[in-house]
Amino acid sequence: MLSAAITFAFICIAAALLLNFWRLLRGPSTPDRILALDTMYINTIALLVLFGIHLDLTAFFEAALLIAMMGFVGTVALCKYLLRGDIIE
Repeated sequence: MLSAAITFAFICIAAALLLNFWRLLRGPSTPDRILALDTMYINTIALLVLFGIHLDLTAFFEAALLIAMMGFVGTVALCKYLLRGDIIE
């Protein structure tokens, strides 16, 4: 039963990742593209956690944590650049 739930979650999150990629390519404005990129890294984290649960390996959880930290820093930097035009003051 757990393997069926994990497979269903893989399919749903992969579909969400593809839709986010579509929004990243076709976004009408820059904030839409930043939001799509932010949501893509969150979906990637979810896929890594599911894959770690499926294989029963903890290395995927550490990789998900690293992606979460880098994604947060990247989103903050992009938003700051969008608002002020400069990242480092």
